[in-house]
Amino acid sequence: MALLCFLGQFSFSQVRLPRLVSDGMVLQRGTRVNIWGWAAPGEPVKVRFNHRLDSALTGPDGKWTVRLSPMVAGGPYDMVIEGSNRVIVHNILVGDVWVCSGQSNMVLPMERVKERYPKEIAQSANPAIRHFFVPTRYDFSIPQDDLPPGHWESADPNTVLQFTAAGYFFAKTLFERYHIPIGLINTSSGGAPVESWMSEEALQEFPDYLRTAKKFRDPLYTDSLKKIENDINKDWEDRISRDSGMTGKIKWYDAAYDASAWPTMPVPGYWDEHGLPEVNGVVWFSKEVEIPASMTGMPVKLFLGTIVDRDLVYVNGAFVGTTGYQYPPRRYVIPAGLLKAGKNRIVIRVINNEGRGGFTIEKNYSLTAGGSTIDLKGDWQYKVGLSTHPMHGGAVTFSYQPLGLYNGMIAPLLNYTIKGVIWYQGEGNVGRASEYRRSFPALIADWRQHWRQGSFPFIFAQLHNYGEVKKSPSESSWAELREAQLQTLSAPNTAMAVTIDVGEWNDLHPLDKQDVGKRLALAAEHLAYGDKKIVYSGPLYTSMKIEGDRIRLSFSNTGSGLMSRGGDLRCFAIAGADGKFVWADAKIEGNTVLVRKEGIREPVAVRYAWSDSPGGANLYNREGLPASPFRTDDGN
Repeated sequence: MALLCFLGQFSFSQVRLPRLVSDGMVLQRGTRVNIWGWAAPGEPVKVRFNHRLDSALTGPDGKWTVRLSPMVAGGPYDMVIEGSNRVIVHNILVGDVWVCSGQSNMVLPMERVKERYPKEIAQSANPAIRHFFVPTRYDFSIPQDDLPPGHWESADPNTVLQFTAAGYFFAKTLFERYHIPIGLINTSSGGAPVESWMSEEALQEFPDYLRTAKKFRDPLYTDSLKKIENDINKDWEDRISRDSGMTGKIKWYDAAYDASAWPTMPVPGYWDEHGLPEVNGVVWFSKEVEIPASMTGMPVKLFLGTIVDRDLVYVNGAFVGTTGYQYPPRRYVIPAGLLKAGKNRIVIRVINNEGRGGFTIEKNYSLTAGGSTIDLKGDWQYKVGLSTHPMHGGAVTFSYQPLGLYNGMIAPLLNYTIKGVIWYQGEGNVGRASEYRRSFPALIADWRQHWRQGSFPFIFAQLHNYGEVKKSPSESSWAELREAQLQTLSAPNTAMAVTIDVGEWNDLHPLDKQDVGKRLALAAEHLAYGDKKIVYSGPLYTSMKIEGDRIRLSFSNTGSGLMSRGGDLRCFAIAGADGKFVWADAKIEGNTVLVRKEGIREPVAVRYAWSDSPGGANLYNREGLPASPFRTDDGN
């Protein structure tokens, strides 16, 4: 009976296709391409495409696959799949398919950088650049064979806002160079460490991660964690609901509320620096702003930098927007008619979960409309609505755990024929660089093994600069992670885009995704497209030679020569036998750099840009590509 039921579920099955094999898809040129799906066991399936007919017989598991012969770039075409039913896939292009993966800096869409790149967005219409977004999904039990609902989109000023920004500029650069269609499969997830993207086979080399993955496979375990997390969240929201600003007869955001007696503090800044001890809970901010008549009667953009952690914003008593966590830029639209000529009141309810609360400095805090801008920096009035103990402990991010994202977001892609991978990740592994030296190359090998396409190009962005600039040389977990990425270049058919100059010290998600995309594309031109003459990388340290009281450094990828950008070379540190590093003098001599420091007669090691956020690192090649940070010592 069970067997009859099993067969019965397929007896009337129609041909079904995976989400990726759908209208608007891009197929990989120049190689055999998989087209696959499901139907009744033993059912013959025909695929008609580009004047060719291929066929397959569905297996006992209901799966079928055909392999199309290599094709040249072109389209658009339609594909007809026939079994017991007929399916037509429309508007197909043949070009190059790139998987875009990693964490939040690959996730970050063009919408987040629209103020920086308005011209690029306005001119983005290009049916030959296409994007498939894969939503975050984890599974600790089995590799999934299909994706959640999704679709291919062609670039235009509306759709491009949801494209990965780094991936879009990568695709745009390649299209402008080669004029072939580019398909992007964006399978990335914010905060995800490298181990979350690795298969169970790859995790055999990392027993601790494998044990964790197996623990998360147990629904009783995961349900218990979810209950703890839900209880913590409920407790926190219950406490927050007792905020005095929301429980009184008149809410503090109300236009009728009088905040004139509130004390003041400067915004932006962290409030523990301005007379308010660390507060976990709610702090309200209020500011009266004089609005000219020329800015009324139209929508007005309100920029409030970034805020730790969560905010709700009101203007003249009306709610205008909220953001649920600290990283996104606060960009709200005040509807036409809400602002009036004269005095207007802006109120921000800031909810701080734990640690330092406040407003990130050196960000945009302004009102903008009709070509006019009002600066909102300066004194704001404030009042504590609730002070409580921090919201900490118990929270588990399931998508960060080993194996989950591989099963949910990579396994369903493995039949899709690709050109290569671009990868922007590493922040989630900062502090574990020694392990990353093994796990990152293991991931690359793992994906290549499961994709069964040989050593396809794997191109990655090195971590950008982030954090406060240190006055003296010091140890750095970010620098160690960059070093692990640099060492991964020993894996075959890999390349790295150095991004040490595109970050923002006060933002984990820097806005300059154009340079990142262009540098990834340069590496692809060399690695994947065979342009061996192109200078695709900045200088990479290769060796050192001690010459008396100086150390001479040699580099690869010097292009047409080394250069400093913006004055004398900076961010070089040198150490003598005591191992203590101090800032050093450095100068370019040919394709080498000489480093010395008065008073150090017997130097032993040099470091360059060795910090979380190197201030003014300026060694480049003449093609304008920055040198990778490095150290000549092993850190011991």
